[in-house]
Amino acid sequence: MARNKTYSEAISLLNTCQSNAATIEAIRKSGGRLNEHAVAEMHDYLRKIGYKPDDLNKLNVVHITGTKGKGSTSAFTERILRTHIPNGKIGLYTSPHLCAVRERIRINGEPISEEIFAKYFFEVWEKLEADPKTLTPQTPQFPIYFRLLTLLAFHVFLSESITATVLEVGIGGLYDSTNIVPKPIVTGITSLGLDHTAVLGNTIEEIARNKAGIYKKDVPALSVVQDKGGEVLKEVAEKNGAPFEVIPTIPPTPLGLPGSHQLINASLAVALCSKFLSIQKYPFQPSSSSSSSSIPESFIEPLGQTRWPGRCQLVKQGETTWLLDGAHTIESLRSCAEWAFADDKKPDVLIFNCSGGRAGETLLNELLETGSKVKGVSRGELGRGFVKVVFCTNVTYTDGHFKSDLHATAIDPNDLSQLATQNALRDAWLKLNPDYNPDNVHAVPSIQHAVKIVREAGERQVLVAGSLHLVGGVMEVAGLQDALSMV
Repeated sequence: MARNKTYSEAISLLNTCQSNAATIEAIRKSGGRLNEHAVAEMHDYLRKIGYKPDDLNKLNVVHITGTKGKGSTSAFTERILRTHIPNGKIGLYTSPHLCAVRERIRINGEPISEEIFAKYFFEVWEKLEADPKTLTPQTPQFPIYFRLLTLLAFHVFLSESITATVLEVGIGGLYDSTNIVPKPIVTGITSLGLDHTAVLGNTIEEIARNKAGIYKKDVPALSVVQDKGGEVLKEVAEKNGAPFEVIPTIPPTPLGLPGSHQLINASLAVALCSKFLSIQKYPFQPSSSSSSSSIPESFIEPLGQTRWPGRCQLVKQGETTWLLDGAHTIESLRSCAEWAFADDKKPDVLIFNCSGGRAGETLLNELLETGSKVKGVSRGELGRGFVKVVFCTNVTYTDGHFKSDLHATAIDPNDLSQLATQNALRDAWLKLNPDYNPDNVHAVPSIQHAVKIVREAGERQVLVAGSLHLVGGVMEVAGLQDALSMV
C-alpha cells in the first residue's frame, strides 16, 4: 500500500504500538520482570535502524531520572545549556506530551515540526519493517510506543547534528529505553518517591536501585539530597565506578517555574550544567562564592526564563484566565494549590480528572485544604467560591473521539461509558462540600463538553488539574497551543 508519509499517518502507525491496559496489567502481574530483555531489545532495534550504541555518545547526553521533578529539571537544564552554547543545537527528549507527540522531541526549546517528525519517523519505521526478525519470540517487530519514540529521538538528534542532548528517562532507569547511551557526559537523579511501584518495586530503596541504573563508569553521578534511598544511590554509583556527588540546594533565586519545590530541581540543573560545561570546555564563569551551593552568575537569567508547559502555567485568553497544572499526586496538588490560590489569583471554575486508581477524594481534599490555608478562608468558603465544578474524562471531543496525538488505549472502556470515575469524583466533591449546589457539579464525557461549560460561564479563572493528559486536552480544545513553546 502506497504511503503518503504525512504526520497524521505517522501518528496512526505510532498509535498501533501503544501499550494497552492489558500489557500494563501483564507487567504488573510479572512484578516488572517483563523489563529484563528491555535493554537488549533496544540495542537490537537500534542496530536495525543503522546505529551502534557508541554512536549515541556523539549526542553529548545529560541523562536525568527521579520520581518527582525530572521534567522540570530537564527544562531548567535545557535552558541553561541553550544560553551557554551559542549557535548550538540543544536536543530535549521528555514525556508525556500535552497536545502533540512532537513536543517530546524539541530542538532549542521548540517541538520539531510535523514535516520533520514525519520524515524521520518513516525512515525509522521502514528500517524496522524491512528487518522483521526479532530478538526473542516475545519481542514485537515494532517497539512499544515509548521505545519507538526514543529510537526516533535518537535518529532525529543524530541526523540534525545536535550539540547537546537533555534526555529524560521514561520510567525507572536501569531498564528504561533511554538507558542505552554508553557514556553520557553527566547523569542526575531528582527526588525519589513511591510511583510505578508495580514495575520498579515497593520501597524507596528498590526504586533507588532501579533509578541508579543510569549511573555509568567514570561519568559524574549526581543526586539531590534524598530523604530516603540516598545510601542505595551511592552504593550503586560506587559499584558502577561512577563518581557520586550529593547536590546541596541553591539559595532562593527567581525561577521561571513557580513552587518552592522547584528550588531542588533547579539546584540539580545548576550542578548538571556546571559539570557539562566544564567537561565539554565551554566558557562559563563558575560561581565566585566558595559555597558549593551558590549559582554561577550567568545561570541566573536562564533559570528565571525557564518554561515548562502545563505545569503551574497561567494563560490569558480573552475573558478566560486558564490556570493549568498537571498535578496528580497529593504533594503536587499541594504545590498546585499554593500557586493557584496565591496573590490575586482566584479560580472560580474547576476542571478535574484523575485516573481511577488514584483516590480522588484525597486529592480534592488536598486541593481544598491547601487552597483555604493560602486564602485564609474556611474550606467551605473556598469550595463555594467555585461557580462550576466539572469532572470530565480525558476523551478529547464530544463525539467520543480522541485527537490522534492524544489517543489512549490504557483507559478501561467500561469505565468511560459509565463515567464511573467522574461520578465518583462528583460524589467526593459533594461529600467534601455538603452545602454546595449539586446542580453546579458536572460529570461529563469529554474535554470538549467541559470547555463548553467554561465558555458559557463568562469571565472566569479556570483551574485545570489532576492529570497532564487532561491539561493537554484542554489546551488542544481551547486553542492554547501557542502556550506550548519553551522559548
